Amino acid sequence: MHQSKLFSKTRKEAPKDEEAKNAKLLIRAGYIHKNMAGVYEFLPLGLRVMNKISSIIREEMDAIGAHELKLTVLQSKETWEKTGRWSDEAVDNWFKTELKNESKLGLAFTHEEPLTNLLKEYIDSHKDLPLGLYQIQVKFRNELRAKSGILRGREFLMKDLYSFAKDEKEHEDFYEHMKGVYKKIFDRVGIGEQTYITVASGGDFTDSFTHEFQTLCENGEDTIYLDKEKAIAVNKEVYSDETLEKLGLNKENLSEEKAIEVGNIFPLGTRFSDALGLTYKDEKGERKPVVMGSYGIGISRLMGTVVETLSDDAGLIWPDAIAPFKVHLISLDQNEASEELYNELTEKGIEVLFDDRELGAGVKLADADLIGIPHRVVVSAKTEEAGKIEYKKRSEGESSLISTEELIEKFMA
Repeated sequence: MHQSKLFSKTRKEAPKDEEAKNAKLLIRAGYIHKNMAGVYEFLPLGLRVMNKISSIIREEMDAIGAHELKLTVLQSKETWEKTGRWSDEAVDNWFKTELKNESKLGLAFTHEEPLTNLLKEYIDSHKDLPLGLYQIQVKFRNELRAKSGILRGREFLMKDLYSFAKDEKEHEDFYEHMKGVYKKIFDRVGIGEQTYITVASGGDFTDSFTHEFQTLCENGEDTIYLDKEKAIAVNKEVYSDETLEKLGLNKENLSEEKAIEVGNIFPLGTRFSDALGLTYKDEKGERKPVVMGSYGIGISRLMGTVVETLSDDAGLIWPDAIAPFKVHLISLDQNEASEELYNELTEKGIEVLFDDRELGAGVKLADADLIGIPHRVVVSAKTEEAGKIEYKKRSEGESSLISTEELIEKFMA
């Protein structure tokens, strides 16, 4: 991609109406555009990052045998009334609308009800279970406050997985396995070292604990109490002597931390299957309710969390796995050598953003730091004279002169 043709624009200053670090940097770097509070458009650079995060999640979901589908955003109130979650008193962040015939609809904020209702036509026997179904889809939530950039949007991209099991044992096996799957996802997107499984309230779903994945961040909305040695935390909402005793945690070993919730997993029991009539026949032919679980990751929220935790004063710092491009190639003298290097790298399948713009060196280098592509390569008359190219890793301070062969080895190893 030649940067002169990229649909993007960097800014020196962040919009004055933005409070969140993630939104300020992503807007300045040309990744997103603010439509209104809590609603953002994703420009080509931002969409590339979002798609790469989605691909990682999709790979891990497919690896456990889950099946991808896509449910409708528009929801009929009749299905949700059966579980008591249509009323604004039960759920305070619905977006609701009407058809021209005055039938009431909602825009989905989650999909337990419609998927459970759908599966009544597909689950009949114990041989149909266990089953995992997931989607990557836009969700809508009518948030009262939307001042955290893409961390808390009114419209956002989410991966939601739902599990269906014959009994509690089968459910628990899947649930425990998902803890490891989620940890692997967060490792792959570059925040695994800062992310901890966190015990949380069951809320409306269960009397037992649920689990969140919280990433340490000084700008985080949540407060957790972390035992780093045991790699487990407790959300402030359930922090008590009784909880600590159940978990075998010592208060003296806990540190209070601010964090961002990047994922959650919920045991749902038979709440939705009971309400909507989702059952199966066991080996004896007896009807039993299906045991369910739900597992969410806000993809746009995860992208914002990476920005909050890995950026610096100069701009973004993307991990290799989710960067929009692997290499930012900067030509300072508009020479043939830079074009030749661009062609050589792209022919080898290396994703390159080639800054061929007719701008000064200072502007180009500042933009490169702001955009945050992990590997920067500079070609100039000076480097040509030395028979080298200037290489710098965005997350490190110093640049060095290396050969083209050495550069390619870095990416082909």
